[in-house]
Amino acid sequence: MSARIPTLDIRRYDSDRDAFVADLGAAYREWGFAGIRGHGIAQDRIAGAYDAFQRFFALPADVKMRYHLQGSGGARGYTPFGVETAKDSKYPDLKEFWHVGREIPRDSTYADVMPPNVWPVEVAGFRECGYGLYEALDALGSRVLEGLALHLGLPRTYFADKTDAGNSILRPIHYPPITAPDIPNVRAGAHEDINLITLLVGASAQGLEVRSHAGEWVPFTADADTIVVNIGDMLQRLTNHVYPSTTHRVVNPPGNSARQPRYSVPFFLHPNPDFVIDVLPSCIDAAHPSRYPQPISSHDYLLERLREIKLI
Repeated sequence: MSARIPTLDIRRYDSDRDAFVADLGAAYREWGFAGIRGHGIAQDRIAGAYDAFQRFFALPADVKMRYHLQGSGGARGYTPFGVETAKDSKYPDLKEFWHVGREIPRDSTYADVMPPNVWPVEVAGFRECGYGLYEALDALGSRVLEGLALHLGLPRTYFADKTDAGNSILRPIHYPPITAPDIPNVRAGAHEDINLITLLVGASAQGLEVRSHAGEWVPFTADADTIVVNIGDMLQRLTNHVYPSTTHRVVNPPGNSARQPRYSVPFFLHPNPDFVIDVLPSCIDAAHPSRYPQPISSHDYLLERLREIKLI
């Protein structure tokens, strides 16, 4: 196993597709993680969204709680500190966050499981910046999935009609400064993501660690122009673990950096709610029988996992 999680330039997808797809597939087989640069999302767009999100998290707690939708499982709006808990963890994660979902017609067949967004009226530009970043990351994620489809020997557009109404989530997160000595040093407990792939904007801040096959925690602090993209459990299941959903966590950096707040914005790319996760036949052979003989819809799988992390 290489000592470093690779960073790839996605512009090679257009200029040298076969080589890029081979490198992309190799990175995900080995790590389940890769950095993606050359993604074309303007830094001004990212910075504008971060500014809007930080202004929301700076609001008084009682104002933020107006957007906490009880009984929704945090599907939209605000989730306060001390709610989400990594599976099998003793401690809740030290974070608050907001969820932006896909805008769909309210007469859509998915409307009953994909509620409308809520937007904080106190923060100018939140909706425009937040949903603009959502759409940009959704498009980038689709390009990454094209590359993975080709690596798996599938048609380039295999995922297109399976994610075009995906129940994907943009999650701005605020980790507060850690000052009390008796609080665990892990801001977000060791976990794997639920979805197909996750695109993390803002991994240039220290703290993200990825567990290698050897069980070592490997820091992954990306350059400012790089978006970290990792495999989620749905894609691991679909590919029979050809692509591993690698355990990762967020820890406090050493020294005074731990006294600073940390912000990050992951985009969880999900399939359409009625997509059936059934192991791809091309990922099964005599040496690798199916680990998941029972298919499950992506929505049912999502609900199962949200219960485990105490969001519902």
